Amino acid sequence: MNKKLKVLLSGGGTGGHIFPAIAVADEIRRRFPDAEFLFIGANGKMEMEKVPQAGYTIEGIDIAGINRGNMLSNLGLPFKILKSLSKSKKIIKSFAPDFALGTGGFASGPALYEASRLGIPIFIQEQNAYAGVTNKILSKKAKAVFTAYPKVEGFPADKIKFLGNPIRSAIVSGMQDPSQAKEKMGLNKNKLTILSVGGSLGSRTLNNAWKENLERLKEKGYQLIWQTGKLDYSELSSGLDLPASVQLKEFIKDMETAYSAADVIVSRAGAIAISELAVARKPVILVPFPFAAEDHQTKNAMNLVEKKAARMVTDTQMQEEFWNTLSEICENENIRKEMSENLTYFAKPDAAKEIVDEIFRVI
Repeated sequence: MNKKLKVLLSGGGTGGHIFPAIAVADEIRRRFPDAEFLFIGANGKMEMEKVPQAGYTIEGIDIAGINRGNMLSNLGLPFKILKSLSKSKKIIKSFAPDFALGTGGFASGPALYEASRLGIPIFIQEQNAYAGVTNKILSKKAKAVFTAYPKVEGFPADKIKFLGNPIRSAIVSGMQDPSQAKEKMGLNKNKLTILSVGGSLGSRTLNNAWKENLERLKEKGYQLIWQTGKLDYSELSSGLDLPASVQLKEFIKDMETAYSAADVIVSRAGAIAISELAVARKPVILVPFPFAAEDHQTKNAMNLVEKKAARMVTDTQMQEEFWNTLSEICENENIRKEMSENLTYFAKPDAAKEIVDEIFRVI
């Protein structure tokens, strides 16, 4: 390109919205080292911290979602929306981007709406199997909608590009031989190993399930890498008599080694987690977080269940079905092989590259 490329990105509120946007920005920067980037985020949300940490500039706007727990607090929302639209317009006119990418979250609504009104090509990246409200509205103006699932309700079918969620490059390049990974983590390389991950905050549902089934775990001789999250770690680490075969961790930084060491994984069904699990290609039991917006984690999980790429146990089924489901997978190598093979359909290790290819094909 003759002139310096300028790229606008917006998305936030959760890591699931932020990190795909950063991954796409990283891929564009790799191709165009002198490109200029500007993110628009919501003041007070985690993108205002995470985006600068990744080396990008971000401008904040005052926007929030509907507070269903306190309807009176929504009285000022129309004013916030108008204010955020006005500020977004000023930012975009000043920056003059060549195109804009929205990954969902409060800020991407005003930012992408104003970009489209100013005649700037806009693109949407939806992480979940169910279209978020913001992305659903914006998709009407978008040049393309990049998804992690082949069919997503709420989007024009002709605009959907099933290219996957951009994930951390370390997961793609860092997968290791299972025996070596087990030894690296101080585990017995000959024993079946289960990895339990409940998201960055952890999952009380999963933590309670492991507490209830510790004796069974010991009897079977299975190893467990148990990520508890911050809230429960202190209580569990001081209150349980754990065998050496169980590793309790508040947070797992080296996820590629943990994925590599695992023979079976138990996880919540967040969009980015599923995309990483698909690349890791390990048999998985998904336990969707039931209070996610529009119950999107259940919809994410069902996409994998329908392809026999995962099993699902809901929060309400945990006491009755969790251990039986886990045992069936652990004790049957053919089931594990089938699930691993079927996960290949959802594995999109080159998602960021292919999204950027498509953007430049269109513009």
